[in-house]
Amino acid sequence: MKIGICPGSFDPVTLGHLDIISRSRKVFDHVIVAVMINPAKKTLFTVEERIDLLKRATADMEHIEVVGFEGLLAEYAKARGASAVIKGLRAVTDFEYEFQQALTNKKLNPDLETLFMTTSSEHMFLSSSIVKQIAMFGGDISNFVPECILKDVKDRIRLDMKKRENDN
Repeated sequence: MKIGICPGSFDPVTLGHLDIISRSRKVFDHVIVAVMINPAKKTLFTVEERIDLLKRATADMEHIEVVGFEGLLAEYAKARGASAVIKGLRAVTDFEYEFQQALTNKKLNPDLETLFMTTSSEHMFLSSSIVKQIAMFGGDISNFVPECILKDVKDRIRLDMKKRENDN
């Protein structure tokens, strides 16, 4: 069985993420969507919430497993029997960072390949950061996140905005 891993913070999951995950299923028998836990990074959603949002957003996709994960991706991939990491690229600027990561992972796990998948043109501009920024200013994010989690994202951003206002 060919296993691939799609890692990311997914804070929140976007339609661009789902595009890469869905297309990865055509290449691999099983795709692990690894929600990265990085204590140094401040996220809007907890890892448990991000896993829940992803599970709901991928509920209609077969052979997808959503997990939280902390540590080195190269070691996790080896432990899970994954042969490749799938990374979505939006622009040339993404490539430089992802290329560095791919080389590092290859050094740590020589059996691990990295596949770069270009994001579909309708999602090339899309990132979780942009979605959060649009929502913070009251913009419509319905074309950027799965409908099944839209309310969750809007509610969390409203809550986060109120918290910021109270802190000031």
